[in-house]
Amino acid sequence: MEFSISQSSCATLSSTPVAPQHPSSKKWSIPEDHSLLSTPLKSLNSKTKYTSSKDDIICFQNEQKLDDLRHALKKVGGEAVESLDMIDAVQRLGLDYHFEEEIDQILQRQHIISSTTAHGTHHPTDLHEVALRFRLLRQHGYFVSDDVFNNFKTREGNFNQMLSEDIRGLMSLYEASQLSIEGEVVLEEAGKFSGHFLNSSLLHLDHHQARVVENTLRNPHHKSLAPFMAKNFFVSSFQGTNNRWLNILQTVAKTDLNMVQSLHQKEVVQVSKWWKELGLCKKLKFARDQPIKWYIWSMACLTNPNLSDERIELTKPISFIYLIDDIFDVYGTLDELTLFTEVVNRWEIGSIEHLPDYMKICFKALYDMTNEISCKVYQKHGWNPLHSLKKTWASLCNAFLVEAKWFKSGHLPRAEEYLKNGIISSGVNVVMVHIFFLLGEGITNQIVEFLNGIPAIISSTAAILRLWDDLGSAKDENQDGDDGSYVKLYLNEHQGKTMEEAQEHVKNMISEEWKKLNKELVSPNPLPAAFTKAALNLARMVPLMYSYDDNQRLPSLDEYMKSMLHA
Repeated sequence: MEFSISQSSCATLSSTPVAPQHPSSKKWSIPEDHSLLSTPLKSLNSKTKYTSSKDDIICFQNEQKLDDLRHALKKVGGEAVESLDMIDAVQRLGLDYHFEEEIDQILQRQHIISSTTAHGTHHPTDLHEVALRFRLLRQHGYFVSDDVFNNFKTREGNFNQMLSEDIRGLMSLYEASQLSIEGEVVLEEAGKFSGHFLNSSLLHLDHHQARVVENTLRNPHHKSLAPFMAKNFFVSSFQGTNNRWLNILQTVAKTDLNMVQSLHQKEVVQVSKWWKELGLCKKLKFARDQPIKWYIWSMACLTNPNLSDERIELTKPISFIYLIDDIFDVYGTLDELTLFTEVVNRWEIGSIEHLPDYMKICFKALYDMTNEISCKVYQKHGWNPLHSLKKTWASLCNAFLVEAKWFKSGHLPRAEEYLKNGIISSGVNVVMVHIFFLLGEGITNQIVEFLNGIPAIISSTAAILRLWDDLGSAKDENQDGDDGSYVKLYLNEHQGKTMEEAQEHVKNMISEEWKKLNKELVSPNPLPAAFTKAALNLARMVPLMYSYDDNQRLPSLDEYMKSMLHA
């Protein structure tokens, strides 16, 4: 149903557990001997006291290089264009968590420069500089008007055709256009203009230059996962910068990747151990056995290596979203699903007596897991999130039940009604509420109330996931259970429209939801920056989870898993 990355779903089942076929599930499990994992390096923490030779030397040398880079950032200064290039490179390599203080200081200064030029007579003439400053500032929550690009237009109001020769500038402009919000006509024009000439340039660029441009068009930085795209880091994109710090940066990135991989490997082992000890795979024969796949969501959302415990804990509710999803989609009868939903809403362990055994097992495990997470949050952050967690699980099951009634009765809703419910049944709200409390930053009654109202940063992310899934997952996943599709419902309401037209409509809707997300970046927002980043990363992860090939497989997801977990 909706927070789903299955390549094959369970067969339709009766109320008696039957072992269905899972052609892809074992692929996502950890073998008993953990042989797929390499020996990890010691630590990512520069304050660790090292005790072994080779790994200690590597870590120590890496920390020295990081200090060199910090010094280089300070030496360049907050006013120089090169400082923007350095931040861009650091972000593209997924290393920005090492330099948060330095980046903040530089961008504060760059925001002053942007404000000064916007109200003064001097206007920078370098398209790359203006576009890169615009993107970086917006990504970090500073509002910069898209009027800054009017200086690159003719008197007739069109972008200057002479810019078509400035490939680097066009790439930066295209990247900047990805941060547009609703109503920004200039950025809409910028995206079309730069996209057109970048595509045209592919005909006459050499092979390497064409790769750089193609990567920009296919994977704009703002809508891509930086750790996954780091392998496509092109030094040629930073021509004219200080090669010394660029070379150091690449060396640091390689070591950092190795360290992060070993950390993720250890986390996967812990997640797999938890799932095995929980025993649901044996007790509930229909339950998927995909701990790595569930963990990948956590790994994508919470990229800071210091959030290891949070990634492990987050994987637990994600696994239950899948489990409960399968119960509603392919396993439970409508009467059973109604009873289960009532129990989840009451959240009383004593009320499970009328449930069938498989539902008793599921709710008891959900109940225990939620209480355990609540205790951990309380011990670490001094706030008991149980009320909010119970509420979000109840909302999820209520939404699942609405869908079950629709599709089991054959009474189909209108597309917009389906999408409104699908935003909740996507499971995104469950994930984001857990992330908020696991991060534990700035928890107050007011912010919790704001979060309980499902703010736009959650609802837009959920809509992106729901719509991406419905672009073709029902067919690609070959699901035998009850499930819906916005595309099919849209076609039912718009007779005469083709499948291609319906899919194009959905892609435009996804684009509009991204504009809403972008608005959240620059709007007053009581939620912590780490939470906002997690929501963006979830949206960035969605295409990897739903881009099926003709063999009902997810090649991009496979590649992401290998790049992040295998040395």
